[in-house]
Amino acid sequence: MSTKYIFVTGGVTSSLGKGIISASLAKLLQERGYSVTIQKLDPYINVDPGTLNPYEHGECYVTDDGAETDLDLGHYERFLNVPTSQANNVTTGRIYQTVIDKERRGDYLGKTVQIIPHITDEIKNCVTKLGNTGQFDVVITEIGGTVGDIESLPYIEAVRQFRYEHGYDNVMVIHLTLIPYLAAAGELKTKPTQHSVKTLQSQGIQPDVLVCRTEYPLSEDQKRKIALFCNINDKAVIESRDAETIYDVPLMMKDEKLDQVVLERLHMELRDEPTLEYWKDFLTKFKQPKQHIRVGLIGKYVELQDAYKSIQEALVHAGVMNECVVDVVSVHSEDLTDENVGEHLKDMQGLLVAPGFGKRGLEGKIIAIRHAREHNVPFFGICLGMQCCVIEYARNVLNLEDANSEEMDAKTPHPVIGIMEEQKTITNMGGTMRLGAYTCEVQVGSLAHNIYGRTEISERHRHRYEFNNKYLDAFEAAGMKATGKNPATGLVEIMEIPEHPFFIGVQFHPEYKSTVANPHPLFVNFVKAAIGEKQVVEA
Repeated sequence: MSTKYIFVTGGVTSSLGKGIISASLAKLLQERGYSVTIQKLDPYINVDPGTLNPYEHGECYVTDDGAETDLDLGHYERFLNVPTSQANNVTTGRIYQTVIDKERRGDYLGKTVQIIPHITDEIKNCVTKLGNTGQFDVVITEIGGTVGDIESLPYIEAVRQFRYEHGYDNVMVIHLTLIPYLAAAGELKTKPTQHSVKTLQSQGIQPDVLVCRTEYPLSEDQKRKIALFCNINDKAVIESRDAETIYDVPLMMKDEKLDQVVLERLHMELRDEPTLEYWKDFLTKFKQPKQHIRVGLIGKYVELQDAYKSIQEALVHAGVMNECVVDVVSVHSEDLTDENVGEHLKDMQGLLVAPGFGKRGLEGKIIAIRHAREHNVPFFGICLGMQCCVIEYARNVLNLEDANSEEMDAKTPHPVIGIMEEQKTITNMGGTMRLGAYTCEVQVGSLAHNIYGRTEISERHRHRYEFNNKYLDAFEAAGMKATGKNPATGLVEIMEIPEHPFFIGVQFHPEYKSTVANPHPLFVNFVKAAIGEKQVVEA
């Protein structure tokens, strides 16, 4: 069977949830026995989101092979439990960079390089690159932005050409749109959807399926009206109601028969109906918890939940494993002082200090960590969170006055966190950090060893600075142990305080590998420790 291609576009407004719909459809097809992957085409000119402020674009997700990608790839992995790669996220910046590099090499033999065919050809190459691997029955490609945006035009044109070149039976388009509810009129309005489809049609594409985001149920008459005016089959109008959780959406799409409509349209075998039994079990535990805890998420981008999306979802997964609701309380690290930290954090059963870059909010993170260490509150530090726990320990236990990271203070007398050797000559900011999966050897008998159950692990990284091994002996003599190291470089990956009920900092990003099927053990055990630390509030 030749690879089938599904393109997912969006209309009327942004942030409708194309990534969740794509992941939900992929989950249903996967449950039917098909191998599926999802990629995201982003219309911005950044080569990748690695240099974007989290306030601009939410978190930057990292793959095993070191790609800095859109956060939607996190949804893809959390739903499918299959790793993504560099090929799964493509931006306009990367497309243009590739085309310009080819032009400079003379690959176009003196031709005038234009949007059509050169840019559109490169877009199509990025799609077929996944299909040509032979690994996937279906490639789902989510196109970022909204139909009608100037930035999206080359992508829409590439889809039009792609369907012509690969054949109608092998390519389909799903258009996600909004059916707004006007309270004054007391009714749902289909006109924005009609206009969105007409815009798509004017660019040469007739969508095959409409997924309609709505707050209220669509009547059969409304579905027929949408189908009639948008030139599609009645059963290809799919209702997507607002959900209690993103993990409801695969079951909602199953009820709407989205996967069946897609398989029939692509002339694919209707294999066994997906049962999603473990998914239903996950949702049952999510919605019927036995207990409730509060965990403080200490960060500098807490105003925007998407800035820590993978951490938020990993805590959901861990909560479900413990049959517990984890109420994540976002605490802005800039608000914390020695005087108010007790008041801010008094009701927290656990503290997680989040990753980040730059000096802003650093001191608040250090103050929160001291509170956790001195009051035996379960602590979990990730990336900069691990580095902050090292700085806190250096200042307040080792009495190294003004100890700091060279990132924050290049002239610190005690650089307990220093820049990595291979980073010292790097000047370009984009794509130059230590990125992707690296091996870590875990010390037998440590907390990390008990959690992972093995002595060798692989986790994803995104950083430039590391623990300064010149200070390692002093730290270990005082009670903070390096229990995980990279075997090739000696880079400290994990720091613990064995005498503390639960105190662990990791240089890597475990949140990137937590999925519905495999919640990350560090998060699971952090939540378990938080449940046992103080009296649990019943849900």
